[in-house]
Amino acid sequence: MTFYAGCKTTAMGIMPHTDISKALELAFSLDIPFWPQLPNISFYEDMYAQSSQNFPGITVDIENERVVFNTTKFQEDLESYSQKLADVRTFTLSREYSAVYHRFLANDLESYPAIRGQLTGPVSFGFKIVDENGKPIIYNDEAKSLLFDFMQRKVNRQYQELKQKNKNAFVWVDEPGLGWVFSSLSGYNDVQARQDYKDFMRGIAGPKALHLCANVNLPFLLELGISILSFDAYQIGAMPREYASAVAKFLSNGGVICWGIVPTDSTNLSRETPQALSGLLSDYWDAISQTTGLAPGQIAKQALLAPARCCLKNIGQVGATGEAACFVAERNPASSIEESLVERAFAYLLEMSSLLRDRYGV
Repeated sequence: MTFYAGCKTTAMGIMPHTDISKALELAFSLDIPFWPQLPNISFYEDMYAQSSQNFPGITVDIENERVVFNTTKFQEDLESYSQKLADVRTFTLSREYSAVYHRFLANDLESYPAIRGQLTGPVSFGFKIVDENGKPIIYNDEAKSLLFDFMQRKVNRQYQELKQKNKNAFVWVDEPGLGWVFSSLSGYNDVQARQDYKDFMRGIAGPKALHLCANVNLPFLLELGISILSFDAYQIGAMPREYASAVAKFLSNGGVICWGIVPTDSTNLSRETPQALSGLLSDYWDAISQTTGLAPGQIAKQALLAPARCCLKNIGQVGATGEAACFVAERNPASSIEESLVERAFAYLLEMSSLLRDRYGV
């Protein structure tokens, strides 16, 4: 890696905020800032709409908030698309599709230890976007093949732009869809996904980073040819031996793991503290150490910290007398519950980072 992880903080891109300046201020409060995705401002900021720009056969229906794929249009667009492959604008995120991205790039970003971007991955996009018959385009072989190449080019273009602002830039591929490949109903299984993803990652410039907050299979993810993995660690509760061995092997090869450890739903966040969450993460690291012999301090050196998930809609219950409700009222009465939960999670991250750095001397 080109930067030292050492329990630094970052977060996933999707945020519930409706004020760009406020969202950017929060992003810049962490060690490794990122450009926020703010779908509550515009549907163009939706992770699927944003990544769809210039893909053949796609129309973004802003009024009905849909990304529409049409097979006939796909075939009609192929020739013109092939003629635009050498034009970097084809794969550049425009101001129309993300005003926030361009606001982020307008800042002086050189002084940060690293900066980060993100893009929806081909598997998630392929499952989410359906054709005129309601069939996910990942089952259309021609569209799928083009999709992996398209997203690879988009990641690389974003990386080039970010690297101009900070030499330690990286872009993670946001892939909740990789949690679906183990379903017997998916029709696109883990064997296919593993090979497709290894090929995909081989063509990625810069650090090869993957993020998902769906249910995880760590051994599978850590063998996809990546150098950074970001995942929801809070959900696993304990560290299974097979996970411990896979993590130790990945770290021994120089990888970095971003541990999504702070919950962003009101039910779980209201009963956690930075001290308790630091203890939970230390328990994971102790379990890895006891299974594999890898020192917890070494795990900490190759660790980043993040919220467990994004929070566009609070999935917990905030009662009138609950701790989370009190926090919301005190923090900002005009702010949405989701915004306040995210802000609280970010504050927890910073405190946890200090606690863990002291504990492990990193």
